[in-house]
Amino acid sequence: MKTIENRFRSVLKKSNIDKKLTPHSLRHTHTSLLTEVGVDLQRIMNRLEAKTTTRVYLHITKDRKKEASHKFNELMRSLENL
Repeated sequence: MKTIENRFRSVLKKSNIDKKLTPHSLRHTHTSLLTEVGVDLQRIMNRLEAKTTTRVYLHITKDRKKEASHKFNELMRSLENL
């Protein structure tokens, strides 16, 4: 793993990117972006190791939380009309 990190640092330096990014940063961003565009958890877990995905990387954005709340409210309203 250190070899990957060293190579990654070298690429960042050559690219004049002065940020503290790691391969982990890319994985984290990838997972967050998949969530943001609506990819479901099962598909994300298929792309990444499932335990790590659910424990560490999956951050639900405000918009996704609002969307989930809205969908649940719609469900509850539809049940009232039964």
